[in-house]
Amino acid sequence: MKVPFTWKVTGWFMIGWSPEFVAGQTRALHYFGEDLVAYRGESGELHVMEAHCKHLGAHLGHGGKVIEERVECPFHGWQWGPDGCNKFIPYQPDRPNKALRLRVYPVREQHGCVFVWHHPDGAEPGWEMPDIFGKFPEFTTGPQDYYRAYPEFSRRLEGEPVHPQIVAENAADSAHFQYVHHATVTPRVLDWKMADREWHFVAGWPDENSDDPDDMALRFHSHLFGLGGAISIFEGVQQHRLIFTCTPVDEGRSDLFYSIWWPRLPGDDSDAPPEDIRRRVERQFLTTVEDDLGIWRYQRYIEHPALAKVDAKPFMTLRKWAQQFYDAPAADVVLT
Repeated sequence: MKVPFTWKVTGWFMIGWSPEFVAGQTRALHYFGEDLVAYRGESGELHVMEAHCKHLGAHLGHGGKVIEERVECPFHGWQWGPDGCNKFIPYQPDRPNKALRLRVYPVREQHGCVFVWHHPDGAEPGWEMPDIFGKFPEFTTGPQDYYRAYPEFSRRLEGEPVHPQIVAENAADSAHFQYVHHATVTPRVLDWKMADREWHFVAGWPDENSDDPDDMALRFHSHLFGLGGAISIFEGVQQHRLIFTCTPVDEGRSDLFYSIWWPRLPGDDSDAPPEDIRRRVERQFLTTVEDDLGIWRYQRYIEHPALAKVDAKPFMTLRKWAQQFYDAPAADVVLT
């Protein structure tokens, strides 16, 4: 997808789930057009930094070893600490190269999800990643009231031609539910507002059994955390929570991450959901991302869209809000 803005977006972005990052092992990643290495030290803390050793360029994620809280290069054994600094050179143990430093990406782990902060120039986080279960305090359920999201209720779609702003723009678009997700009732955007780095909105599905058009059978509350993704909860028959994120891989591609927390059955204290619930959630909810991708994979970005009156204000306001997350210029792109 060609867009008139950069793919090196500023913000918090999901890179996986905590169980994928095993203590004592390195993991090679590629995001934001950069090769990265992730490793979990003996303390259990997860670290992410640029992947190539400053000595002779070996990739620390391919054959590198974890030594206490450091990562060791597979080429010559140089060790790098969580702060990115060279800590040890085996053939001159008393003289690490203090001038060398790998770029470090701040990490936050929440409820089994892993996020990193990205700024194109390496600036420190400009705001904190909001807590998934700290959102929507009006709903009192906490993590203990839900089955685990990973692995049963989580999906990753890799290398999709989707920019994070395209995903974010769904927040201002309720009409597509009827056509893309085959909804029998078209939801309405009931409220929306900008909240500094976040975008909040509420959508409602009218109750078909009521003569009052303002009666809602279901409400969907969602908070975008920058362009990295959205934290949401359904208010209705059940209060399942979800997170849907989009993380740039390089120019033109992103990975999408989707996790659902489904309410436990009364009296069930197991982490894993029963098989019948797993099948139901997979069939009814985990396929919605594929529905959207059926559009996004072939969509052309329209810089000056012809919008219906009901859509125009929230849609264009969201686009204006999104501009704050671009701290790097766009590559030369000609939209056709």
